[in-house]
Amino acid sequence: MSFIRIWIHCVWGTKNREALFNKDNKAIIINHIKDNAKRKGIYIDCINGGNDHLHCLISLNPNESLSKTVQLIKGESSYWINKSNLVSTKFEWGDEYFAISVSESSIQAVREYIRNQEEHHKKKTWTEEYKEFIQNYNFDELRAKAL
Repeated sequence: MSFIRIWIHCVWGTKNREALFNKDNKAIIINHIKDNAKRKGIYIDCINGGNDHLHCLISLNPNESLSKTVQLIKGESSYWINKSNLVSTKFEWGDEYFAISVSESSIQAVREYIRNQEEHHKKKTWTEEYKEFIQNYNFDELRAKAL
C-alpha cells in the first residue's frame, strides 16, 4: 500500500468575478461541495471564500489528477447551484483556477487564511488577491514561457 499526502491550496472564482454569494447561500454551497466531495472520495480539509470566489485546501487523492479533482468540484457544484436556484442568475464558475502545493509545516497557516476569508476581504479585494497570487507564484512568467 502506498501512502501519499499532497496538500493543494486551490482558488477559483465565479465567471466574470460576479459577486453572487452572500452569507446564507455561500454556507449552503460550501456544505454541498464538502458533502459531494466526500461522496467522490475527495478530501477537502477546509473551504471558504468571498462573495465571488472560493479557497479550498485539498489533500489530493493519488487516484485523481488535480485538474480532474477541480473539475469534479466545480462542475457538479455549478450544476447543483443552478438546479437549486441559489443565485438570481445563471451560475457559472470561471474557467481558470490557481493551485499551489502546501508543505506540512504551512498547513495550519493556510487553514487559518482560508477560515478567515471574510476578515481578509475587508482589507483586500478578490482582484487585489488575484494579482498577488499571480505575482507571488510567478504565474505570469510561467504563462509567458508556455506561449
